[in-house]
Amino acid sequence: MTTKHPKQLYLLFFTEMWERFSFYGMKALLLAYMVTQLNFDEPKGYAILGAYSALVYTMPMFGGMLADKFLGYRRAIIFGGIMMAIGHIVLAIPQDWSFFYGMAFIICGNGFFKPNISSLVGTLYENNDPRKDSGFSLFYMGINVGAALGGLLCGYVGQQINWHYGFGLAGIFMVLGLIVFIIGKSSLKEKGLPLTNKLNEKVAGFIKIEYLIYLLTLVVLPVIVTLFNYYEALDSIMLVLAVISVAYILYVASKLEKVAKFKLLSALIMVVVSTFFWAFYEQNAGSLNLFAMRNVDMHVFGLELPALSVNNFLPPAWVVALSLLFAALWPWLNKRGWEPSTPAKFALSFIFVAMGFFTFYLACQASLDHGLIPLVAFAGGYFFIICGEMCISPVGLSMITKLSPVNIVGLMMGIFFFFTAIGEFLAGKIGALMSIPKNIVEANNPVLSLPYYASVLLQISIYSAGIGVLIFFLVPVLKKWMADIR
Repeated sequence: MTTKHPKQLYLLFFTEMWERFSFYGMKALLLAYMVTQLNFDEPKGYAILGAYSALVYTMPMFGGMLADKFLGYRRAIIFGGIMMAIGHIVLAIPQDWSFFYGMAFIICGNGFFKPNISSLVGTLYENNDPRKDSGFSLFYMGINVGAALGGLLCGYVGQQINWHYGFGLAGIFMVLGLIVFIIGKSSLKEKGLPLTNKLNEKVAGFIKIEYLIYLLTLVVLPVIVTLFNYYEALDSIMLVLAVISVAYILYVASKLEKVAKFKLLSALIMVVVSTFFWAFYEQNAGSLNLFAMRNVDMHVFGLELPALSVNNFLPPAWVVALSLLFAALWPWLNKRGWEPSTPAKFALSFIFVAMGFFTFYLACQASLDHGLIPLVAFAGGYFFIICGEMCISPVGLSMITKLSPVNIVGLMMGIFFFFTAIGEFLAGKIGALMSIPKNIVEANNPVLSLPYYASVLLQISIYSAGIGVLIFFLVPVLKKWMADIR
C-alpha cells in the first residue's frame, strides 16, 4: 500500500490552518481582554470564557447532524466559514454590543465548520488504512501551525497595539481559509456532497430546507447572546444535552448488529472520557494565560517577551514540532506490531498531561522565594502536555471516522466536540479555583500569587494520572469491542 497521502489532504490542511489562525488568534485575547479592558472580575471572566468554549464546541453536534442529513460536508464548511468571518469582523468593531454578538457568530459558524472538515478528512481513507491516524496527525499539524501563528500575532497585536486590531487580524485569515477551500473544492470530486436529495424540498410549501437551516442559525444568535448574560444556566443546559446525546447514541447503537453496536459503544466511552482531558488541557486558554502574565519570567537575552503571545504560541508550536514525529511514529510502530491501540493512546494522553502539570508544580516549588518560574520550565511542561494531546486529539478524530456508522459520522464528530465543550466548560471552573484575590492582583507581587496556582497545578497532575491508570485497566475490554479496528 502506498505511504503517500491523498493530495486533497493538503487542501483541507491549509483550509483548516487559516481557519484555526483566526479561531485561536481571537481566543488568545478573550480572557485578558475581559479582565483588563472590560474590567470583569476574574471569576466572571473565567465563567464567560467557559461558556464561550462550551458553546463553541456544543454547536458542532448540531452542525454535524445537519450535514449528515441535509447539507453535506462541503456546504456546511462554506456556510460555517462565512459565519465565522462575520463574527471576527463584528469583534473588530469597538462597540459594547459587538463583543457578545461577534462571539455568537463564531460559535454558530464553528458548529458547521469544525466537525465537517474533520469528517471530510476521514473520507479520504478506508477504515483500516494504516495511513489514517498518520493523515489526521498531519491535518492536526495544520490546525496548530495556524493556532501558533494566530496566538503569536493576534496576541501581540491585541496586547501591544489595539485589542480590536487583534480581532480584525483574525478575521482576515478566516476569509483566507474560506477562499482556499472554495478554490480547491473541485478536487474533492464527489466527497463531501450531500448523502440525500432533501435540500431542495420545501417546508410548508414555500422555503427550501437549505435556506431554512441558514435562517434558523441566524435566529439562534440572540439566544446565544442571552446565554452569555445568564451563563449560570449553562450548568443545567450542558447536563441535559449530555444526557440526551448519550441516550440518542445508545438508541442508535441498539438498532445495529452486534459488531457495529460495540464499535459505536467503544467510541462513545472514549468520547466521554476525553471530557476530562480537555478540562485539564484547556487551562492554556484561561488560567495559564494569566499565570504566564504574572508568574513566568519572560526575559530572554535581555528582552522581555509578551506573555500573552508566548503562552498562546507554545502549545501549537509544540504540536507542529511533534506532529511529524507522531505521524511517522504510528506507522513505524504499526509495521512492527508495536503500535498502541486507540484506548491505550487515550490512557497515555492523561499520563503525559499529568507529567506536564507536575513540571509546572515543581517549577513553582523551586521559585517560591521570587515568584517567577523559568520560561524553559514553562515550555518543558507544555512539551509533555502536547505529547498527551497528540495521543488523543488527532487519534480521536480518526477513531470517530473508523468506529461510527457512515450515516452518523458527522453527528458523532459533533458529539466528540460536544464532550470537548463540556471539558472546556469544566476548564473554566477549574481555572476559577486559581483566581487571585483582587488585593494581590493590585499588589502585582508574583511571590503572593504563585501559591494560588501551585496547589491547583498539583491537583490537576494527580487527577490526570489517576484517570490514565483507570483507562489502562479498560483497554482490554475496549479493544475487544472495537473488533477489527485498531
